[in-house]
Amino acid sequence: MYAAILLRSHVGVKKPIKDTLEMLRLYKINHCVFLEENEYNKGMLQKVKDFVAWGEVDKETLKIILEERGRLADNAKLKDLEDTPFESLDMFVESLLSGKVNFKDIPTLKPVFRLHPPRKGHKGIKKSFKNGGELGYHGDKINDLLLKMR
Repeated sequence: MYAAILLRSHVGVKKPIKDTLEMLRLYKINHCVFLEENEYNKGMLQKVKDFVAWGEVDKETLKIILEERGRLADNAKLKDLEDTPFESLDMFVESLLSGKVNFKDIPTLKPVFRLHPPRKGHKGIKKSFKNGGELGYHGDKINDLLLKMR
């Protein structure tokens, strides 16, 4: 499962890139979405690599983000999963990562997660991750950035 975080504003950006950000549901800075790993999502992320940080998320980080930043439709925290077929948050995270379910299986769960700015700041939002910044593909290092922004 991919995690994508919008780090730069889309003001003054070309329309195809802006449309791709909207398809990914990334409207505001420091918003995060989780996407399944397929060629379509990977292509969209490659297209907007100069505006987002993305990579593969692990189980522990996904659980922490869902606990702390997961919200239901009435802005209630996602502590217990009542009225769902899942007994616990661990079971839901396992099912998400295995691809058996997606976020739509809990209809009141908001698919966009609002994160804090990172503790101790960004390394830079004008350079790619390979060049010492924060933009682009992080691989499994995206978990470090997500934990700084939880």
